[in-house]
Amino acid sequence: MNTTPAPTSPDLPPSDLRARLDGAFAALPLVAILRGLTPREAEPAAQALYDRGFRLIEVPLNSPEPFDSIGAIRRLLPPDAIVGAGTVMTADQVKTLAGLGADIVVMPHGDTDLIRAAKSAGLACLPGVTTPTEAFAALKAGADALKLFPAELISPRIVKAMRAVMPPDVRLLPVGGIAPETMRDYRDAGVAGFGLGSALYTPGMAVPDIARRAERFVAAWREIA
Repeated sequence: MNTTPAPTSPDLPPSDLRARLDGAFAALPLVAILRGLTPREAEPAAQALYDRGFRLIEVPLNSPEPFDSIGAIRRLLPPDAIVGAGTVMTADQVKTLAGLGADIVVMPHGDTDLIRAAKSAGLACLPGVTTPTEAFAALKAGADALKLFPAELISPRIVKAMRAVMPPDVRLLPVGGIAPETMRDYRDAGVAGFGLGSALYTPGMAVPDIARRAERFVAAWREIA
């Protein structure tokens, strides 16, 4: 494990976040969703994912002591990793994340006030949307990418229809029930990446198992990219 803490986001110019976000997506547009992660597990799990190419790491706030885990991961990983929280529901949570040096706010919904709060705090924001109406409202509020959630309700055919009316540079990322074998049809429909939940990580999973699942997802992405 890397034992030298990396510089945290506050040490970087605020304008650099967009370039770092673009770089993370270019490296591997798969968001690791570590729901249920504990602070004790945070650094080993994050290092295993980083070593296998992951540059987008999210700890949902309904995990045990999530802010401790997020802070530890942000200190551990280099600036090319984008680290933040999922299941963000309040502006106070956004403020706490900004104070930790987190980079990104991920939401299950498209609350435009919360999107604006994230952007005002200097964080990237990836809100959840299901319909074109929600998608365009989120983009107007400043969303950096769109989480298509739950993906079980949004088939590749629906993604293709949404893609036809979305600005071409908008990143769409299905989240919910994604597995290596289900990625190709979504990719063909025009998505830019995926959020990976329980198929990548479940609470208490051993680091070697995380690594194996990560490698499967990376291999599946490389085949369809």
